[in-house]
Amino acid sequence: MLSRTFAGAVQGIEAQKIIIEVHAGGSVPLSAIGYYLVGLPDNAVREGYHRIISAIKSIGLRIPRIKIVINLAPADVRKEGSLYDLPIAIGMLHATEQIEAPEVEQYMMMGELALDGTIRPIKGALSIAIKAKKEGFKGIILPQQNALEAAIVEGLEVLAAENLKEVVDFFQEDTPLRRVYLDPQELFAEKNGLYHVDFSDVKGQGNIKRALEIAAAGGHNVILIGPPGSGKTMLARRLPTILPPLTLDEALETTKIHSVAGKLLSGSALLTQRPFRSPHHTISDVALVGGGSNPHPGEISLAHNGVLFLDELPEFKRAVLEVLRQPMEERKVTISRAKISLDYPAGFMLVASMNPCPCGYYNHPDKECACGPGVVKRYLNKISGPLMDRIDLHVEVTPVSYDELSTRTFTSEKSKTIAQRVVSARARQEQRFHNDPTVFNNAQMPSRMVRELCQLNEESLTLLKTAMEKLQLSARAYDRIIKVARTIADLGGSEDIQVDHIAEAIHFRTLDRENWVQN
Repeated sequence: MLSRTFAGAVQGIEAQKIIIEVHAGGSVPLSAIGYYLVGLPDNAVREGYHRIISAIKSIGLRIPRIKIVINLAPADVRKEGSLYDLPIAIGMLHATEQIEAPEVEQYMMMGELALDGTIRPIKGALSIAIKAKKEGFKGIILPQQNALEAAIVEGLEVLAAENLKEVVDFFQEDTPLRRVYLDPQELFAEKNGLYHVDFSDVKGQGNIKRALEIAAAGGHNVILIGPPGSGKTMLARRLPTILPPLTLDEALETTKIHSVAGKLLSGSALLTQRPFRSPHHTISDVALVGGGSNPHPGEISLAHNGVLFLDELPEFKRAVLEVLRQPMEERKVTISRAKISLDYPAGFMLVASMNPCPCGYYNHPDKECACGPGVVKRYLNKISGPLMDRIDLHVEVTPVSYDELSTRTFTSEKSKTIAQRVVSARARQEQRFHNDPTVFNNAQMPSRMVRELCQLNEESLTLLKTAMEKLQLSARAYDRIIKVARTIADLGGSEDIQVDHIAEAIHFRTLDRENWVQN
């Protein structure tokens, strides 16, 4: 008998329908009796035979000793992972007439089987559910841990199963599985923008808070330079709290990426907070960008629609930092292999931090730097010019004084208040760039657009010229200063860039000052 079940294979962050054809029986010689699996399965799929047989025996059924051929179509797509166990098991039971399943072709099924028949969770459930809806399936049967995630897809019957027997009874005896319902709009409205940290927790550091507000308003990348313990990491972790709230489309896209990567918490449905990813400086370029023999999204894709924080930037391998350049410009990363090319989204804000020197105390107000001549410059030169070109704000972070730390009564703006100004500034930019689908914020403006949209008056031009000459700013700082000044003007509700906007933008170009490093 021939049986067909359906599953899904994730490629990039999208899913593809997989047809599982099971043919059992027929007149064959004794030597041909056995189990044959074709259709480019990997080792995890092949080894599933032993899990499937044990799971079937555990629920009181058996597979007769006959020839069973299983084809995973399309045959030119490699099938990877253990998520095909459930549809193969149901297909084998149906093909060998162990169960009657008239509705088996109306459902897409996914799940790894334990030896006792328990169904274990999978990766990419949201992408597979979206594909099931597009393909017109009545529903999808998934492990209970993935059910909420898949239930985001409206108009699809999402059924949660704990073990193989429940699925067999569903098809054989019409015993209902638990259907999971979820209103994504209601869930999104309930949890959107809820964070456990807030800018109001931070004592002092008003200059740094202002810099991060500007960065959030214009989508600017930022680097924080300061001694150990000055609050760089603490401030960076609070940046997502002042970014504009995720839209529902952004939340769905971000959730898909985390689901495919297996980073979604068990029982989670929808990411409602902007991601904050902070990889260690020992990370490899493949782990950062994505890829591998079986391509998976890297940290820059997991930070999509959020913040990528690189602590101690000069300690990262140079090759790792260089691979950031193209994704920062194109907001995506392309992973190419011999037979396939995958695109992963990578629209993130880069926030980096670093000590000013190896010992950490160069330019410290109280402690003396122990680094020898030339050490500081060599340390800073670990960061390439092309990468530094893509960072708009250089902010020097100084330690908080004892008086500020010890005060028991202090008032500081809440993240929600700052975020309102950021949202207003982003709205002005959306109006400004509505005719250009490739530009979303001030940081993404090309030089041509800077010249067209950021006209400076004579006073501002004079100040900028003086700063370039006296502070010995490099040429690459010119456009960056004007872009940041445009964002500062947006925050202030000004249609034109004024001289005070230029002055503040110049203040945030610390590393472009050639006289900043003297030793």
